[in-house]
This record gives sequence, C-alpha cells and structure tokens, in this order.
Amino acid sequence: MQFTSREWWTAIHGMALGFGFILFFTAALALVLTLESRLLTPQGLRRNVILLKISGTVIAVFSWLAVFIGSYIVYPWYRAAPPAGSTDLMSFPRSRLLANAAVSGWHNFGMEWKEHLGWLVPIIATAALFIIWRYGEHLAEHKGMRWTLFVMLCVAFVLAGIVGVLGAIITKEAAVV
Repeated sequence: MQFTSREWWTAIHGMALGFGFILFFTAALALVLTLESRLLTPQGLRRNVILLKISGTVIAVFSWLAVFIGSYIVYPWYRAAPPAGSTDLMSFPRSRLLANAAVSGWHNFGMEWKEHLGWLVPIIATAALFIIWRYGEHLAEHKGMRWTLFVMLCVAFVLAGIVGVLGAIITKEAAVV
C-alpha cells in the first residue's frame, strides 16, 4: 500500500497534527488543573509552568499548521473543478459530493462549518498561549485566570473535535486522492 503525496498531506493535516494537538492538550489541561500554589513546591511550580509553556506552544503551533496545511495545500485539491464534460469525479472530491444528493450535505453543511470553525481553534489556542506566557507562575495564585485558561483550552478542544469529525466524515465520503 502506497500513499500519494495528497494522501500524505491529508494524513499530516488530520491525523499527525490532530493527534499531537490532543496529546499536548491533555498535558496542558492536567497542568492547568494542578497549578495551585498550595499543591506545589516552588521547584514543582516552575517545572509545571515550563511544561505548560511547552504544551501550550505545541498546541498553538500544531493548530496553526493544521489550518494552513488544510487551507492552502489540501483544500485546493478538494475544491478543484473537473474539466467540462468530465464524468470521472474520483479526483474531484467536492464535485463528487455535490453530484450525489444523498451526501451533498457533507459539503454544504460539513465543509462550510469546518472551514469557519477551523480558524477559531488556533486563534483561541494562541490567546491561551499568551495567557500562559504572560502570567506564568502567577497562574498558581490567580484561580480566575486559571479557569479562564481552562475554559479556553476546552473550547479549542471541542471546536477541534467538531472540525476533526467533520473532516473525517467528509474524507470517508470523498477522499482527496
């Protein structure tokens, strides 16, 4: 079994960066939830903040990479128009979806939402990263800021999950090959 370059880019976009996002999100969430001055020694607090900065940076970088690869590498292949009179739509996923009324909703609804929600994930992740770098060890003293960070990370995760599920369904119905 060999992958085409399009399949590689699609796998990097969805699976590799998506998996990395989930992995580092889990780490960041655990670190935020245990980032209380009463639970940690000064050395433990410094270590957890360093790990949180690393996790937050990876989340933001991976989400931006996923959006850019999806928007500027994979999506143009998805939306490419077939030549006039062409009946073989195998290489034209958008046209293949729209040609079948039973699955056209995956483009009309799924891809439209995927495009719009997808851009929110790195924006929220970057805002969370700003909070992590700006407040650092002071997050342990500010419960409200920790909860704000927790909510921002959870919103980014839920949005990324919705986008990922929509992408998986669309790819299942009309893969970029």
